[in-house]
Amino acid sequence: MNTKIIPRAKIPSLIRSLRQQPVRIVFTNGCFDLLHAGHVRYLEEAAGQGDYLLVGVNSDRSVRRIKGPARPLIAEKQRAEVLAALACVSGVVLFSEPDPYRLIELIRPDVLVKGADWAAEQIIGADLVRSYGGKVHRVDLVPKISTSEIIRRIVERYGRSASEKGE
Repeated sequence: MNTKIIPRAKIPSLIRSLRQQPVRIVFTNGCFDLLHAGHVRYLEEAAGQGDYLLVGVNSDRSVRRIKGPARPLIAEKQRAEVLAALACVSGVVLFSEPDPYRLIELIRPDVLVKGADWAAEQIIGADLVRSYGGKVHRVDLVPKISTSEIIRRIVERYGRSASEKGE
């Protein structure tokens, strides 16, 4: 197993260890179903906000609740493994809740990062992070690059039957 994939139970000790060093912890989260250039640019900008980028990844069950029964396309462990392979990502943790609020409470990041498609007042955990002096950073998204858009183009090009069969 990749050492950058951190079991949720180990997060408190990791955070204590990081806090003993002068490390600026950055947290972001998402489904990251089909990793694409938009994700990579987003994660690189997030990493630039501090010293340690911890990425929360929605579990398969959580993705189904958010995106519907046909998602995710890639299983949670594989999504975590791909993210952990990126140089800009310091750690990856899976979470099953519908939103990352409890994980944000546990981590108490110095910087919370979300895409600019989220209105500032809708960013889950932003109020908490700001309450202890943390920063919320919104990243502009790359136009026309999203997992949903990629799926739409595949279905358009190859037809619904290929997507339904899981090809």
